[in-house]
Amino acid sequence: MLRRPRLIVTLAALALLASCGSKDASEDLGIAFIGTPDALFENGLRLPAPAQQVRGATAEGLVSLNAQGEVVPALAERWIVTEDGLSYIFRLRNSDWPDGRPISAEEVRDALKRTIRALSGTSLGLDFAPVSEVRAMTGRVIEVRLASPMPEFLQLLAQPELGVLHRGSGAGPMSLKKDGLVARLSLLPPEERGLPTSPHWRTGTRVLRVQALPAEKAVAAFRDGAIDLVLDGRLAHLPLADTGPLSRGTVRLDAAQGLMGLRVVRAEGLLAEPERRAALSMAIERETLLAPFNIAGWMASTRLVPSAVAGNAPERWADLTIEQRRARARRILSGYADSDNSRLRIALPPGPGSTLLFRELAADWAEIGVTAVRVGQDEPADLEFVDSLARLGGRRWYLDQFACTVRRTLCSPEADELVKKSAREPDPVARTAMLAEAEERLAAINGFIPLGAPVRWSLVRGDIDGFAENRWGLHPLLPLALGTT
Repeated sequence: MLRRPRLIVTLAALALLASCGSKDASEDLGIAFIGTPDALFENGLRLPAPAQQVRGATAEGLVSLNAQGEVVPALAERWIVTEDGLSYIFRLRNSDWPDGRPISAEEVRDALKRTIRALSGTSLGLDFAPVSEVRAMTGRVIEVRLASPMPEFLQLLAQPELGVLHRGSGAGPMSLKKDGLVARLSLLPPEERGLPTSPHWRTGTRVLRVQALPAEKAVAAFRDGAIDLVLDGRLAHLPLADTGPLSRGTVRLDAAQGLMGLRVVRAEGLLAEPERRAALSMAIERETLLAPFNIAGWMASTRLVPSAVAGNAPERWADLTIEQRRARARRILSGYADSDNSRLRIALPPGPGSTLLFRELAADWAEIGVTAVRVGQDEPADLEFVDSLARLGGRRWYLDQFACTVRRTLCSPEADELVKKSAREPDPVARTAMLAEAEERLAAINGFIPLGAPVRWSLVRGDIDGFAENRWGLHPLLPLALGTT
């Protein structure tokens, strides 16, 4: 039976009380990331979202992101890009490390090269494939050369993992004091960051009290007024975000880019053949999949690379109605449907949103005789939930998520080779053709069932400056401390 679409705006428009004003800029700002309490202080290069934001606040890279997700100066005070798009030349600001040593181009160069090497084998490391050379030109000038143009290269350099460390510490822009499981982040004086001295630099700024909490505790703390913002909310916990008509805050939804879907982790039985895996994908009615969440504007997708990123390429099975797709899926699954072999275990994160999503998927697959069983993330499963924010907006980011070095189950060495060659191909037409062919090869495997764009939400009290929705679903801490957007 078809379900009536109910994609209406509710969450993005919770009313603010008339008595609520903006938070006094002189007050500390309480922030909770949704996550495990120790996630805030993890180290290394594979960081959870809370640790990424702390890294970005305390260890700048050459560039960083503002509240809108736009690239802005950081260690580099300015830069130029050559006309062919193959050379990025950065001039460092005149500033020092916390121990008083000047920040030099040679040290920043060496740190960047070490980080890129250390990221080898990760999807983020694959994004650096076009980089051919990093060199110090003078004491304060660095050049990064590419083998092929990469329009979003600055966005890549702004990732928190690219923050430059000196003897384990960054150059700010904020300092961190650990108070148990709470991080107190304070702005460094402008002169310590190589900026002009100002006697009134603290005016309008705020100290941030940052912690990571499980979703239920974070929302409860927001409701009770103990914190002012909840960040990195996901679909699994979205139903918790409706804090009621008397809420002194509002839910803010990002139109985020990235991947949300189900990855095949056990290619056996019903999932052994690409055609049968495709049957499961074509049976999902994505237009109403998130109807229980009442989200307006969510972008559903049947593609590994969203249509808008892939040059407005058509969705899969766009010429078929949902009834026709399900009839075809039943034919493909004949011999498996409604049998002991039709049982599929789906690993989903805990949370009421996962319960709603599972209910919709189970109902869709019941229409073709497949029984879905929900299991925990640490239990044996046939399919597992994937929810990843895009670091970049181009086609190659999506393809890199399925590289054999990243996900060995149902990958394509041939597709990987095409993506690798595209990173060294100067001709844009040939490069686009290589990426399109790589996508076709990966799509033919049907090792991933796309659902659509990832969902990210925040709770924001009153009219707090320094917060803005953006397409990356990330909210840097520096703008919140500055109180500017």
